[in-house]
Amino acid sequence: MSVTENKKDKDSGLAETIKVVVQALLLALIVRTFLFQPFNIPSGSMKDTLLIGDYLFVSKFSYGYSRYSFPFGLGPFSGRIWSSEPERGDVAVFKLPTDTSVDYIKRVIGLPGDTIQVIDGVVHINGEPVKREKIDDFIEQSPSGIVRRVPRYRETLPNGVSYETLDLTTRGEVDNTREYKVPEGHYFMMGDNRDNSVDSRYLNRVGYVPFENFMGRAEILFFSVKDGTPAWHIWSWPWSVRWERIGRTL
Repeated sequence: MSVTENKKDKDSGLAETIKVVVQALLLALIVRTFLFQPFNIPSGSMKDTLLIGDYLFVSKFSYGYSRYSFPFGLGPFSGRIWSSEPERGDVAVFKLPTDTSVDYIKRVIGLPGDTIQVIDGVVHINGEPVKREKIDDFIEQSPSGIVRRVPRYRETLPNGVSYETLDLTTRGEVDNTREYKVPEGHYFMMGDNRDNSVDSRYLNRVGYVPFENFMGRAEILFFSVKDGTPAWHIWSWPWSVRWERIGRTL
């Protein structure tokens, strides 16, 4: 084999490698934009449904597509196409209305036209209290070893969707609120960790969320690592990964 032939073979091999990499990147972009996008949970506002260190897949097709379905919000249209409206109780990822560079994840509580109010920690929808029953406490341990018990409740929405919430006190900042009238085309979102969630109860920080801002519905946990442990610390996985959470659906 001549030097020239050897160089051609190397060039051909490099071109094929670049081709494969480009194809893989395009496929990943298509999947991320139109099918499923991974997200991680950086805060405790959705405890104990979602914990810090959880990684989940969000279905991008559940609510159709808006410009926020595309990377950097560069979709070539306004509004939504092929849309299906969120249902009460869905856990959804959306762009923060006051800063669309920020992704939020909360639960859909109020639909367009609903009246929402919180009284002594109990959510009222259109004047009716949401069913809530006390269950066992949520027990968590900090990285320093401090154990804390938090009152836990099971809420059941009018459509039958049931989930767990945490409520440190019935005298929290937003445990007694004004009446909120959800505008058409908007949704009222709340975190499950009621006293540690900045959500639609704070009109100047989150407020009512436009349907256009929805990115997708949370579907399944594919990874979970204890708070404070970087996911890339593979050597710590045997004791830091929360194996029992992997595969949970939402």
